[in-house]
Amino acid sequence: MNAALRLSAASLRAHRRRFAGTFLAVFLGVAFLAGTLVMGDTLRASFDTMFGKAARGTDAVVRSADAITTPGEAQGVRQLVDTGLTRTIEKVPGVAAAVPDIQGAGQLVGADGEPIGGQGPPTAAGNWITDPELNPYRLAEGRAPQKSGEVVVNRGTAERGGLSLGDTTVLRTPDPVKVTIVGLATFGGEDGMAQVTYTGMTRADAEKYLTARPGEAASILVRAEPGVSQQELVDRLSGVLPQDVEAITGQESAEENNEMISGQFLSIFTLFLLVFSGVALLVATFSIHNTFAIVVAQRTRENALLRALGASRRQITAATLVEATAVAVTASLAGLAGGIGIAAGLQALFPAIGFPFPEGSLVIGALSLALPLAVGVVVCLGSALLPAVRAGHTAPLAALRETAVDTSGASRSRALTGAALGALALAITLAGVLVTPSVWLAGTGAVLALVTFVVLGPVASSTAVRVLGGPLHRLRGITGGLARRNALRSPKRTAATASALMIGVAVVSLFTVFGASLKATMDQTVSRSFAGDVAVSAPSFGAGGSGLSPRLAPAVGELPEVDTAVGLGRGVAEVEGDGRALTVTDPAALERTFDLGEIRGSLTGLGTTGIALTEKEADRLDVAPGDTTRLTFTDGQEQTFTVRAVYGRSELAGDYVITRDAWAPHRTQDADTLVAVSFADGVSAEQGKAAVEKVAGQYGNPEVQTREEYAESSAGGIDMMLTLVYALLALAVLIALLGIANTLTLAIHERTRELGLLRAVGQTRAQLRAMVRWESVLVAAFGTAGGLALGGFLGWVLVAASDGASDSAFAFAIPPVQLALVALVGLAAGALAGLRPASRASRLNVLQAIATE
Repeated sequence: MNAALRLSAASLRAHRRRFAGTFLAVFLGVAFLAGTLVMGDTLRASFDTMFGKAARGTDAVVRSADAITTPGEAQGVRQLVDTGLTRTIEKVPGVAAAVPDIQGAGQLVGADGEPIGGQGPPTAAGNWITDPELNPYRLAEGRAPQKSGEVVVNRGTAERGGLSLGDTTVLRTPDPVKVTIVGLATFGGEDGMAQVTYTGMTRADAEKYLTARPGEAASILVRAEPGVSQQELVDRLSGVLPQDVEAITGQESAEENNEMISGQFLSIFTLFLLVFSGVALLVATFSIHNTFAIVVAQRTRENALLRALGASRRQITAATLVEATAVAVTASLAGLAGGIGIAAGLQALFPAIGFPFPEGSLVIGALSLALPLAVGVVVCLGSALLPAVRAGHTAPLAALRETAVDTSGASRSRALTGAALGALALAITLAGVLVTPSVWLAGTGAVLALVTFVVLGPVASSTAVRVLGGPLHRLRGITGGLARRNALRSPKRTAATASALMIGVAVVSLFTVFGASLKATMDQTVSRSFAGDVAVSAPSFGAGGSGLSPRLAPAVGELPEVDTAVGLGRGVAEVEGDGRALTVTDPAALERTFDLGEIRGSLTGLGTTGIALTEKEADRLDVAPGDTTRLTFTDGQEQTFTVRAVYGRSELAGDYVITRDAWAPHRTQDADTLVAVSFADGVSAEQGKAAVEKVAGQYGNPEVQTREEYAESSAGGIDMMLTLVYALLALAVLIALLGIANTLTLAIHERTRELGLLRAVGQTRAQLRAMVRWESVLVAAFGTAGGLALGGFLGWVLVAASDGASDSAFAFAIPPVQLALVALVGLAAGALAGLRPASRASRLNVLQAIATE
C-alpha cells in the first residue's frame, strides 16, 4: 500500500494539469448540491423562526373540524365558525382573551395601477386584530384602522407597490374597495410572510367584504392566562365546543401555516434544484471517467514497466484509485466551501430580485455537508473504477509495444448489446405510453434509452463523425481532413467525450420540447373550448389573486356590443364523499360561449337542484341524466342534486357545473376566475374590446384579452420556467465543456510527436490551431446531434405519459427555432472548448515535440 501511495503522489505531482478538468467537474457538481441543501436548511430554519415569533402570543386556535380538499390541492377549505362562540370561549377558565380571525382574499392595486402579487403566494386580507399578543402582525409605522376604508398593509407589499402612509388605493375583494393606508406592519420581524401580501381592515369591513354573512370567521384566536399551557387550554376548550368545531394549540397552527407557506414551496424548489444537481453530477461522471480512461491509456507503457519491475495488479489499480481519491476529496472539500458561498450569495440575491429571504445566519446541517462530500467522492471514484481496473490488467510486455489502435467502437458485442437495449427501451416506452399508460413504465423506458445512447455511442461515433465531418475536407482542405481523422482515431474516446455534452443538450431539448408542447396544448385548449371573442381575467397564479367581481359579467352583458357574457366562479363540495371543485356559472350562457363537446340532457333549467358534469365523472359516479347525486358543502349542509346534463369537454368549464343560485346559500367570498365575452353581430373586435375595457375599469381594471392573447398569457409561466431551466442547465453544459477541453488537452499531450512532425513538414501554427478547434467542433456536433435526438424522444415520452396520466389532451410540438438555437449553442460550445487546447498545441516547440517518445 505504501508503494501505491508513493506512486500516486509522484503521478499527481508530475501530471497535476491532467486532473484540472476532473477537479473542476467535481467541484462544480458538489458546490451546486451543497449550496442547494444549505439554502434549503437556511430557508426552513428562517421560516420556522419567523412563524414562531408571529404566533408566540396565540395559545389555541378554534376552527371547523372538517375540511374539503380537492384533487391537486394540499390545503382544504374549512367551514367558517360562528363568532358568537367567542363569548363562550371567554368564559372558559384559563382564557385571557379570544378574538375572531376573519380571513379572505384581497389584492391591493399599486401606485402604477397594477395589482400587487398574485403570482402564486396568497393575497390575504382580514380584520386587524387589536390584541397585540394575538395579532401575528406588528405595527411598524402609523396606526391601526379605526373607521371604514382604513387599512394596514405589510411593509413589503407597500414597498413593492410604491405605496406609503396616507396613500389611497383600491383593494380587490374582488369587488373594488377604495382604501386609505394608515399603517405599515411586519410579520415575525420581517417585512412580509415571503411573497404573501396582507391587508388588515376593521372588523366591520372584513365581515362586509370577505364573508357572505356577518358573524362568521375563519377561526377564533385564544390567549391563555399565565401558568396555563397550550395543551391544557385546548383540553378545556374541547369540552365546550360544538361537535363540528375543534381546538388546536398555537404551536400546531404555526406549524401548519409554516408548511402551507414555506413547506410546499421549499420542497418543490429544493427538489427542482436537486434534480439539476443530479444532471450536473451525471455530466461530470462522463467527464471524469473519460479523463481517467485517457490517463490510463497514456500510461500504458509506464504501468507495464512497473509490472515488469515487480508491481502487482493490485498495486497498479490501487495507485490509480488513490489518485482518484485525492482528486475527489480535494475537489469535494473545495466544493463544500463553494456551496456555502453559493447559498450566501443567494441569500443576498433573493431580496434584490423581489423575493424576501428571511434574515438570519446560514444554517449548515451535518447532512448538508456529509451528503455532497460523499456524493462527490463516490462519483469520482465510481468514474475512475473501470480505468483503474484496466490499468491493473496491463501486461508487462505492453512496455515493448507501440500504442495500440482503438477499435472499441467497432465491437460487435457492443453493437448487439446496444441494439438489444434499444429494442427493450422502445418496447417498454411504447407499453407505458400506448398500451397501458404508466408514468413508471415510460420513465423506465426513457432511462433505458439514455443507457442505449451511451452504449451505442462508440459504435455510432465513427459513422456520425464521417457524416458530420464530410464537408470539412472540402471547406477547410487538409486541415479539415486531419481534424476529421483525429476525431475518428478513437471512437470510444470521442463518444465518451461527447456523452457529457449529449446529456446536457438532451435535458435542454427535453424541457424545450415539453415547454413547446404545453404551449401548444394551452393554445389547442383555448381554440377548441373557448368560443368567445375576448376573455377578462385577473392576473394570478396558483393561490394568488382575488379573482373578478361576480357583478362584472352582468355589467358587461348589458353592453349593446355584447351578445353573451358569462362569469366562471369556483366552489368546492364533497360529491359522494370525494372533494371536487365546482364551476359556478350561468349554464345556458356557458353553453353559448364554450364548446363543451357532446351534451346529453340539457344545461338549461338547472335551477337550485340541478347539476351538470363531465362524461368522465358521470362514469366514475355511475350516473346519467335524471339520476341523483349527493353534495356536502363546506358549511356542513348536504343536498341532493339531479343530474340534468352530461358533457364531453371539461378543459375550461371544469368537471361539475351548478348555478349561482344553487351556490349562494353556501358561498363565503364569491369571485369569478374568468369572464368570457361574445360580441353581437356586426361588432368589430376593436370596438367590442374597447367597450368591455371601459366597464372592466370600474371593477378593478382586470385585463381584457382576445382569445389568442388569453392563450398566450395562460402559458406565460412556461417561458419563466424555461428561463430558469436554461440558467440552471448552463452548469451542466459548462462541465461538459470542461470535459471536452480536458480531453483535447490530454490528446494533444498524447500526440505531441505527431504534432511536431506536422509542424516540421510545413503546417503553420494557424492551421494547427484550426485543426484542433475543428476536432473539438466535430466532437461537440456529435454530442449535440445525439442530445437533440435523445431530448426529442424523451420530450415525446413525457408529453405522451402526461397525456395518458391526465384527463386533458396534450399536444406534442417540436419547436424548430429553439432547437436550432440549442444546436448552435452546442457547436459554439465545442469551438469554445477547443480554444485553449489549440493555443497550447500551436505553442509546442517543434524540435522538442519531434524528440518526444
